[in-house]
Amino acid sequence: MAAMLGVDAAAFAAACSAERTAYDRGWSDLAYWQAVRARLDRQVDAALAERLTRTDVLAGWTDPGSLRLLEELHRQGVALALRSTAPSAFGRAVEREDWTRLFRHLVFSGDLELAKPGPAVHRALLEVLGAAPGDCLFFDDRPENVDGARRVGLAAELWPGPEAALELLRSRAVLT
Repeated sequence: MAAMLGVDAAAFAAACSAERTAYDRGWSDLAYWQAVRARLDRQVDAALAERLTRTDVLAGWTDPGSLRLLEELHRQGVALALRSTAPSAFGRAVEREDWTRLFRHLVFSGDLELAKPGPAVHRALLEVLGAAPGDCLFFDDRPENVDGARRVGLAAELWPGPEAALELLRSRAVLT
């Protein structure tokens, strides 16, 4: 994507990171890419924003080990929900992926206009699930999001990778 804008990858990553929270909380694709563009002194029109979004979405969500874990959880009847800090465009793209059939609920921050680690996003998820915090186990790859979930009463763990997650789930008797 940096090449699409003709900029250095590190500068691109920094610009994207600086604007991502607003995007994850509901900005349109065009607004996000124009904010990134402004940081990089480049031009972005609607067509380029659409290409950047499509490329970003296609970057992939699951590795083979994670997919095997999801399939095993589903096979054993574990109710799965995906709660992702991601813009609405990601949500629509992810909803079309075959592996999402494994989830009972798909919840994206761009749709809620809320983002982790704040408590409101976790409460919104619990409302969608119709669940109490103690009924859920939350994984995330960022410590501040794990801490935010714990403050709401969720059991929460830093994502250790699929193999270690499988062992953790077995130790908690979530899986046999």
